[in-house]
Amino acid sequence: MTGPRVSILIIAYKSRAHLPRLFDCLDAQTFRDFETILIDNASPKGAEPDAATQARATQFVANATNIGFAAANNQASRLAKGPWIICLNPDAFPEPNWLEALMAATQRYPDVTAFGSTQILDEDPSQLDGAGDVYHAFGIPFRGGYRKPWPSDLADGQAFSPCAAASMWRADVFDFLGGYEESYFCYCEDVDLGFRHRLAGGEVVQLADAQVRHLGSASSGRLSDFAVYHGTRNRLWTFIRNMPGALFWLLLLPHLAATLLLWAHTAWRGAGPAYGRGLADGLKGWHQAWQARGAIQAKRKASLSGLMRQFAWSPLSLLKRAIVLRQITRP
Repeated sequence: MTGPRVSILIIAYKSRAHLPRLFDCLDAQTFRDFETILIDNASPKGAEPDAATQARATQFVANATNIGFAAANNQASRLAKGPWIICLNPDAFPEPNWLEALMAATQRYPDVTAFGSTQILDEDPSQLDGAGDVYHAFGIPFRGGYRKPWPSDLADGQAFSPCAAASMWRADVFDFLGGYEESYFCYCEDVDLGFRHRLAGGEVVQLADAQVRHLGSASSGRLSDFAVYHGTRNRLWTFIRNMPGALFWLLLLPHLAATLLLWAHTAWRGAGPAYGRGLADGLKGWHQAWQARGAIQAKRKASLSGLMRQFAWSPLSLLKRAIVLRQITRP
């Protein structure tokens, strides 16, 4: 007996209100060969998935403690039976042909091992929530096209990494890379994984016709102290862990300058103390991040020039949160 073609991993935290709509969207999928693994990460009483929602999942696990988004996805991946796994946020609502588009892409791009979905802003479908994660050479990741008008000519292209809100990975590659870095807890874990994937020679295709509507930051808040702290700390660790030697030293000062400028901007928006705590704890943990880079760099197959072509270099692309998609290379 063979397993499903794809396993959908859903990590819930205080997501009771969103899950019925999500499962309605999954029930409407035109591609049906999938399983769903729902893990509740110790939501407070009354905010956990209700019994009816639990029953709609192929597998349901209630964690006793909140182990974080990264660790819970890794936990779910170990339960998955499909050769492809999808990380899907509880507040990301797929269009009916979403899975069909993703699975068709595995035939169209047979050597590609990770795919991203076009994320549409749920509150205003004329705007994007994101078209792939972009990594600026100064060590600042951002979601391409975030809260920008949805371009009429948006097409498939290579992204630096797929946003974890609705990303698909070949299961054996996800396992080979070690999954998400669990010390991150949440935020930037998808960019870190995408960076490691790039270093190992992997490619990511961002798909124009695989679409989800996304609320975004439904559990934590976009500019909450929690989000700012973890995003700041993990962004620093991602640069230390993944940036190869020659580029690390070349880009270290620009990275530090960009980090300080972001601190000033975040302080202006009222979240400066959380940013400072994240930066301080990131610096405290630099030794562990530096130790991890040895194993990460040992798996590197990508050339420095090839990696550099996948970065965004223009400061305007960072300021505008531009969509940065490269031409898809075919064997």
